[in-house]
Amino acid sequence: MTKKIYTAGLIIIGDEILSGRTHDKNIAQVASWLQVQGIRLDEVRVVADVEERIVEAVNALRARNDYLFTTGGIGPTHDDITVDAIAAALGVGVIIHPEARAILERYYSDKGGLNEGRLRMARVPEGAELIPNRKSGAPGIKIGNLFLMAGVPHITAGMLDALTGTLEGGEPLLSETIGCWVAESEVAELLREAEQGHENCQIGSYPFFRGGKVGANFVIRSTHADDLQSCADTLCDGLSVAGYDFTPGGI
Repeated sequence: MTKKIYTAGLIIIGDEILSGRTHDKNIAQVASWLQVQGIRLDEVRVVADVEERIVEAVNALRARNDYLFTTGGIGPTHDDITVDAIAAALGVGVIIHPEARAILERYYSDKGGLNEGRLRMARVPEGAELIPNRKSGAPGIKIGNLFLMAGVPHITAGMLDALTGTLEGGEPLLSETIGCWVAESEVAELLREAEQGHENCQIGSYPFFRGGKVGANFVIRSTHADDLQSCADTLCDGLSVAGYDFTPGGI
């Protein structure tokens, strides 16, 4: 019996990402973490610090995914509006979470105490629970199938670690890479035939140009190990018969 494929959406929130001042590193780490949990990252949006934009993205992505993650906008400053936007999307109020307040009071006890800005990090949509943060005190937030995390990558990583093993997932997505010194247009039909012959597999083609030579890495993905191996063997056989040099594992 085929297991359900669980999917997740990811919203990266912050003007600094869109302006180029900050380079996002969270997409790759969230995608990798989700894959280990047996959950497939299906869609990513980058959204400005504008409440109505965040609300629209949240409602769109949570409607068609099992889980939705956000990064950014849960800090202490006026432009950290993710909590307010999520609450608006869900139609609930915003409260000070007593456990979050206690965590922050302890964390800032020797750092000047809990001021108005720092207290903002204890605000959550009503009904939310906390995601532990061992890096900087301020917790992440989970409510239903939504997970609100910090934008700073190493803090995000800690929150993901705290969530490990707590989400229901399906079969992990497996992959095999085959590298070949060939223009992808020359083997497009071969790729199509290999994929069509293995209904549980998808093949992505990623061209590159190195040392004056054109090549491509072909990444085969499947949740079925046997089908994955069969598709890889078929593609390698096809490349070999056509006279192309290829490298299992990629170039």
